[in-house]
Amino acid sequence: SQQLRQGQLKIAPAAMTARCRLAARFHHIHGANIRLDASHTQATRVESFANGLCFSQEPLAPGQIFLVEIEEKELGWCGHLRVGLTAHDPQSLEVVPEYSLPDLVNLGDTWVFAITRNHNRVVVEGEEVQARGRPWEPFLLIERVRIPRDTLVGRSRPGRYSHVLDDLYKMNVLPATARRSRIGVLYAPQPDGTADMHIVINGEDMGPSARGLPAARPLYAVIDVFASTKSVRVIPVDYGFPSLQTLCRLVIQKHIVHRLAIDGLDLPPLLKSFCQHE
Repeated sequence: SQQLRQGQLKIAPAAMTARCRLAARFHHIHGANIRLDASHTQATRVESFANGLCFSQEPLAPGQIFLVEIEEKELGWCGHLRVGLTAHDPQSLEVVPEYSLPDLVNLGDTWVFAITRNHNRVVVEGEEVQARGRPWEPFLLIERVRIPRDTLVGRSRPGRYSHVLDDLYKMNVLPATARRSRIGVLYAPQPDGTADMHIVINGEDMGPSARGLPAARPLYAVIDVFASTKSVRVIPVDYGFPSLQTLCRLVIQKHIVHRLAIDGLDLPPLLKSFCQHE
């Protein structure tokens, strides 16, 4: 029922985290040019610029974000990652379409958003653009969904200017198509029984990219590893309180100028690695 579907947005954080970690994998059905790693969390397009369609392993729950990080780019192609939702069970596809746009969309019951370097925010006529949240706010709020912002923002690899890059990621200044950008998709049920699709880029909600989705039907995430996007990795999201490890990292990072300084601290090696690389 409509009340039940809306009520699922209030799933306990621990239960949502467990569900998200189980679903944070790619479906074994994918485009002809995609190769998955053994964990089904990394998808790489090995040939050409097309046939890079991927799907979430399971349908998404209301408010559940399917988040990926861009790991590799490939020069020489025009176009970037495409992200969205589909009501088609990947198992039911006789052939995986070559493109999400327009091929998969033309099958119906599919909503896909092409990510561009800039200007991904959706502005609906007559509506005011909501001010973007401050990058240091701990949670991103979308409808009644609360997502830890720390997971939504990528981090550069340690280097001379990595602290500068990290600030740019947090402020969402770098292009959405850059390496280490994190892009996610979710749907938020509405009072009329439909749902709005939201795209989140580096911790910022782009607004409802599509409206009127059938919230009562299973909806799978669509990730099209297209053109200049070469490889992406699924990032699991914890919806509960931050872990002790994460809290330690936040305190440590607050008191150092540069991540390379972590090497000189008297900390367990695993915590050092977590602070520098995760």
